[in-house]
Amino acid sequence: MSDETRRLGDYHDQEKEADMVLREVYAALKDKGYNPISQLVGYLLSGDPAYITSHMGARNLIRRFERDELLEELIKQYVRRLELTSSHDG
Repeated sequence: MSDETRRLGDYHDQEKEADMVLREVYAALKDKGYNPISQLVGYLLSGDPAYITSHMGARNLIRRFERDELLEELIKQYVRRLELTSSHDG
């Protein structure tokens, strides 16, 4: 993303920002009538920004992060949800 040195507290802020970007991009894709899951998968696999609408600034937003950072955030959210459901089941 940048050549700046990260501070210890900055990682949590970056994680929250990645979450916000994904939510806003999802909303923009849905608002335009696209399947947000398919479009995000296409973008994450190919890196082609054409998968992301420019509506609501979504294309510019998603470019704030590297694809691997966004994928990491998605996996973290998925695992958190798994842990929540498994803790309620057992």
